Amino acid sequence: MTSESHSPTGTDDPTLGPPPGCPAHGLGPGGLHRLYGPEAEDLGALYEKLRAEHGAVAPVLLHNDVPIWVVLGHGENLHMVSTPQHYARDSRLWTAVQDGTAGADHPLAPHIAWQPICSHAEGDEHLRLRGAVTGAMSTIDFRSLRRYINRATQRLVNEFCELGKADLVGQFAEHLPMSVLCEILGMPEDYNDRMVHATRDLLKGTETAIASNEYVMGVLTQHTLRRRANPEEDFTSHLINHPARLTDDEVAQHLRLVLLAAYEATANLIANVLRMVLTDPRFRAQLNGGQMTVPEAVEQSLWDEPPFSAVLGYFAKQETELGGRRIRKGDGLLFGIAPGNVDPRVRPDLAANMQGNRSHLAFGGGPHECPGQDIGRAIADVGVDALLLRLPDTELDCKEDELRWRASMSSRHLVELPVTFAPRPPQDVMQRPSVNALPRQRPNWQVTTEASEPSPAPQPVAPQAPPTPEPAARLGAWQRFLRWWRGY
Repeated sequence: MTSESHSPTGTDDPTLGPPPGCPAHGLGPGGLHRLYGPEAEDLGALYEKLRAEHGAVAPVLLHNDVPIWVVLGHGENLHMVSTPQHYARDSRLWTAVQDGTAGADHPLAPHIAWQPICSHAEGDEHLRLRGAVTGAMSTIDFRSLRRYINRATQRLVNEFCELGKADLVGQFAEHLPMSVLCEILGMPEDYNDRMVHATRDLLKGTETAIASNEYVMGVLTQHTLRRRANPEEDFTSHLINHPARLTDDEVAQHLRLVLLAAYEATANLIANVLRMVLTDPRFRAQLNGGQMTVPEAVEQSLWDEPPFSAVLGYFAKQETELGGRRIRKGDGLLFGIAPGNVDPRVRPDLAANMQGNRSHLAFGGGPHECPGQDIGRAIADVGVDALLLRLPDTELDCKEDELRWRASMSSRHLVELPVTFAPRPPQDVMQRPSVNALPRQRPNWQVTTEASEPSPAPQPVAPQAPPTPEPAARLGAWQRFLRWWRGY
């Protein structure tokens, strides 16, 4: 992408753009705004500023001041992801990769580098690779998966339910998706704190992102070799044994794709839904009153706070036009999910309820639409519902404006979500969640008794003095329930 293609009018006339280094137009070369650093601390506000200045497609700078377009319009984003003849996911087409300005040492290298995965492929190769992924996903039993999600939720809640307080990000939202995904991939033994932290870190563009990526890939590569030698009934084995005949490297890279996309998106989604429940009385009232289900609450969150705010990237295969801007061959474009979801042309009233409307951009669209979105939805739906059933009196343990966020170009997530609730005992993870743990039923407990032969008439006996009454012992709750149930 060349700097002259950043003219606000889409022409090459430099007199029509801001002078280089003009403070009024940002700190980057050519007066372009940066999507990193101090100016990008509030990306939502920056996107709206860019929309006001440039319209639906705006020129910006990535780390190391690499120029790129960010697509802000809802319709423009859908057009870009749905026209593979004009825009591809193959980063090798990007001018910045070809000239080395976005090379292997770039902070966003894990996002940028081309990989042998379906989301970077086109044509027949895309069909082969994506067919293997969707084929392996079709073997997932979602009924069993939901039962596992419930059990995993109970295990996590059991770790803090007796304390009466918790951090629902660090102790719940960050761990539930990883636990479930490791189970789906057939590697539950690899679920641990290091896997959780490395997976989150490699998406942030930090100094340690490349090392974190190497750790995750090492784990997934070893798992691929294990399953190649000893297949089982899990996603990885089905991916390996698919007729597409993926290589070990292709299998490991697709495991990384599924793990990263589903984990980060679902962890953010769970935290966002819980935050809305705890901070918006209307939202909580709708859930408690039955006007909104947890799945509907999840969809509302996908509109208002999509787990991924932007995705890098799409790359122009030829010279074209988008949103009135001239896009040159080799230009890079950011898929702007968050700004597209609040495009005033499709959402003039952001307070309007979006129940039943799934036209948000949270899971992409076109040939590269997220194939694992149902997994993320299932984890969020079941996990949030089970948590709220166990701890219905959960309250935020700080002021709403004290909540802290960690943001990057690709996502924005809560640092922590401190809460309090009435302490409760752990529950059997095999039970359906409830406010109070249900005692196990006695195996010989019967509601009715069999009819018996009539007893003979009692014989009269001499009256006796009544015994001295003893103090009556107070019955426990379970005994009182049984007496009531049996009609005593």
